[in-house]
Amino acid sequence: MPSDSKTLPRSFFANPDVVNVSRSLLGKVLCTDIDGQFTSSIITETEAYCGRGDKACHAYNGKYTERTKVMYGLPGTAYIYLCYGIHHLFNVVTNKEGLADAVLIRGVKPMVGYDMMTERRGITNSKQLTNGPGKLTQAMGITTDYNSCDLLKPPIWIEDHDYSIYDHQIEISKRVGIDYAEEDADKPWRFIIPHSLLT
Repeated sequence: MPSDSKTLPRSFFANPDVVNVSRSLLGKVLCTDIDGQFTSSIITETEAYCGRGDKACHAYNGKYTERTKVMYGLPGTAYIYLCYGIHHLFNVVTNKEGLADAVLIRGVKPMVGYDMMTERRGITNSKQLTNGPGKLTQAMGITTDYNSCDLLKPPIWIEDHDYSIYDHQIEISKRVGIDYAEEDADKPWRFIIPHSLLT
């Protein structure tokens, strides 16, 4: 169960700079308590999406649909959607209500519940277990059933375990799979830290 002293507060997600939140989530610990199974993993890869002026964002140009409405909600809310009708992708809503910023969690390093993760994924290859946004959600039991849930409490929440991440340790690149976003596809808003830093 979550520790009040470790769970990230609403103010962390209410940061108006979604790129800063995306970087700051590196090294934080994503936790799930689903179907009576607790799992936790260190966040190692993120991407930032801005609701204004970012053609890669689902809510670009004020687009408000049944799918995107959760992005306009309370910071610290889960935005989970299906990609290609198969992969459940987990995002964290940031900024403030009405602005539709979000951070996609793209990769994690398993901590607790490794056996459960391999069972859910049906594989034993540790390198392939959670190294992608659809893989990590499957491993940790996250599906669209939990879309719009509050990330300050179970079943999904994020904690700070005081891992020190320094700027020079972060790999920065453009985001993945968004060629349709024209010039915005080149924004350097993808952030990665190597698993070897997290011992």
